[in-house]
Amino acid sequence: MDGNKRWVSGNLQHPNRDPNRRQLVAQEQEPFGSILSCIDSRVPPELLFDTGLGDLYVMRTGGEAVGPVVTGSVEYGPMTSGTPLIVVLGHQRCGAVKAAYGSFRDGKPLPGNLDAIARALRPAYDQAVKEGGADPVETMSRAQVTLTAADLRSNQDLAPLVAKGSLAVVGAYYSLDTGAVEVLAGAP
Repeated sequence: MDGNKRWVSGNLQHPNRDPNRRQLVAQEQEPFGSILSCIDSRVPPELLFDTGLGDLYVMRTGGEAVGPVVTGSVEYGPMTSGTPLIVVLGHQRCGAVKAAYGSFRDGKPLPGNLDAIARALRPAYDQAVKEGGADPVETMSRAQVTLTAADLRSNQDLAPLVAKGSLAVVGAYYSLDTGAVEVLAGAP
């Protein structure tokens, strides 16, 4: 979060982005966090947290949609090298969430494999419909983050790490307007 404060203020350090760091992590990595975020080009985790090479495991899917391969990728750091943090990072004005919301609202499937993304976001849509609110797409985006973080926290392989305090699974939301990350759930 200190890196995000630097991102917001423009006082960036650009840590761990030089040939010496590349050499240091060439043989082994020990990222301090895993980030599951959206594919959106405006939301690059390494930049908005002002981190560098070898600092983060980053998985990006449309709308933070998960399935077995993505979940396995998220599990990798905590289960193999003790990475102590997972952040599920949603964001403002998510195109994937907007498309899925419209698909469900209108009863029209999305083309190709985009419909698989929408199906993965269905629980967030259902929650957003129940919650209501002025902007249902933003409500759905936030619901997707909190539901995904909760699912990861209760995952059969990650839950024991969470229970013993060696892993935190945090849901967070990125503002495209301000650059700030807001923690929604699971703060250690």
